Amino acid sequence: MIKNVLSALLLDTAFYTEVAEDKSFMAQAAVVVVVANLLGGMGAAFATESDVLVGAALGVATGLVGWLVWSAVAYLIGVRVFGGDADYPEMLRVIGLAYAPLAIGVVPWLGVVGAAWALFAAVLAIRESMEFSTKRAIATAALGWAAWLAAAVLLNGLLGWDVMVSLPI
Repeated sequence: MIKNVLSALLLDTAFYTEVAEDKSFMAQAAVVVVVANLLGGMGAAFATESDVLVGAALGVATGLVGWLVWSAVAYLIGVRVFGGDADYPEMLRVIGLAYAPLAIGVVPWLGVVGAAWALFAAVLAIRESMEFSTKRAIATAALGWAAWLAAAVLLNGLLGWDVMVSLPI
């Protein structure tokens, strides 16, 4: 699994193509989402001098909801608007592994770098999975990420959580 996380971090497009095609990567994608958001939530808590356990828990909760939302929106936009060739589980796998850079958010204030890196990784992952142009992948990733961000803010607002502690950015 470490080798796969490194491939995701190094933006290996052949790796993302393999992930899109291989259903056995689903568990690894879920683990990456949980661990990366746990670490990112801890870093956000350190940065805001909040409770680290609460930050970690909120990071994981927000990350999991965000993963599901981002993948769903990317799937719908990619397939229905841009004519991509993928399914929802494929999006879950590739976007889940693209979350790997969020782990550097454990270092306070590096969450923004991790989020930008993860967004770039998601563009490559979506492009490889959907088998379409980089421009379409950018639009798909951006719209999906915006939906993820909106879901995170909505979830935080509805539950009364501190947005800065729960977001990995």
